[in-house]
Amino acid sequence: MILIVDDKYENLFSLKTLLQLYAYDTDTAASGEEALKKILKNEYSVIILDVQMPDMDGYEVAEAISGLNKTRDIPIIFLSAVNIDKRFIAKGYDSGGVDYITKPFDNDLLLMKVKTFHRLYTQRQELKQVEEALRREIEIRKKSQQEVEQINSLLEFKVEERTRDLLQLNKDLENRNAELAQYAYLASHDLQEPLRKIITFIKIIEEKYLKNIPEAKTEMSKVITSSERMRNLINALLSYSKLSAVSLFTPVNVNEVVKDALADLELTIKEKQALIDVTHLPEIEAIPGQMRQMFQNLLSNALKFSKTGVRPQINICHEAVNELSLEAAPDKNGKFIRIHITDNGIGLDESYIDKIFVIFQRLHGKAQYEGTGIGLAIVKKIVEKHNGIIGVKSREGEGSTFTIVLPVKQSNSTN
Repeated sequence: MILIVDDKYENLFSLKTLLQLYAYDTDTAASGEEALKKILKNEYSVIILDVQMPDMDGYEVAEAISGLNKTRDIPIIFLSAVNIDKRFIAKGYDSGGVDYITKPFDNDLLLMKVKTFHRLYTQRQELKQVEEALRREIEIRKKSQQEVEQINSLLEFKVEERTRDLLQLNKDLENRNAELAQYAYLASHDLQEPLRKIITFIKIIEEKYLKNIPEAKTEMSKVITSSERMRNLINALLSYSKLSAVSLFTPVNVNEVVKDALADLELTIKEKQALIDVTHLPEIEAIPGQMRQMFQNLLSNALKFSKTGVRPQINICHEAVNELSLEAAPDKNGKFIRIHITDNGIGLDESYIDKIFVIFQRLHGKAQYEGTGIGLAIVKKIVEKHNGIIGVKSREGEGSTFTIVLPVKQSNSTN
């Protein structure tokens, strides 16, 4: 809207009519005081201000308008029929005007200037709105950033707190596991001596007093068999508990380890006429005794669960891979060794695979196959202690393949 300020009604009427012909909204004021009151209440894009007015002239009105934050940006066009000297024009600019038109004026020139200043004012207001919107957006983003930083700080504190709690829990758990392992070792070790005496004296009784009593001798043989089974179970528990102890990783020739394990199983291999095929295996960082126990348990299982009347065949081969994976593609420069132990034994239903590595878990009856149910649990624990993984593929009646993936180099020297 455009404000016209003039103390003469005919001037107000003519200017208002001219501007309305070109679709400009207009307002009028007949004095400087009235103009200031309206300016404080309404928003104007241009002010056309007469210089010669009683009480308060145009210069004073312009100075008052320019001195207010709300109105200082409104363009003021001075109109004067009397004060046309250059010094009056200069005073108009000094008091805050943007243009000075003398009467009589050209209507087209006035309209052009009104249009220009109206457009500039409108653009300036739009720019202010954009700047205000940007300012609010920046404030919102700053506030959001502060909130995010506060949340992150709180999360970091919670994570640190939770990490400390978990570290303490892990430490407590390690201490308890060590205590349990020590207790299991001591308990199993202390059971060995009385059990040894029981077996010894039962055999003495059997040989000395039961030779001529077949029925009693048969029953006593059952006692000896149960006692031997108990001794095997205690030995297995001792082996399992020892795996929790800290051990040193050293370079291990896996070929020598497999050779030693096969030597321990020599009688069973000859008895079953088993064929064992072993490819050349690389050197890795490992715990020698545990590696030997791992291979011995796996080979013993392959021999134990062979098919009746079928010559056992066991193949041990390997390939290098570059990730800890049972399925990764071979890579001759890989940082891991993947070992496959394949047999042609009785196999098993793959739906039971998860159970075979659980301690005391047996899939076959004691009458069919002897064992403690700890062997494969020990194998899995040894593999995990070496930061590796183990898996098995099998089909009933066709055999099994156990696959072990181990790092060639251990990141820690002890475990």
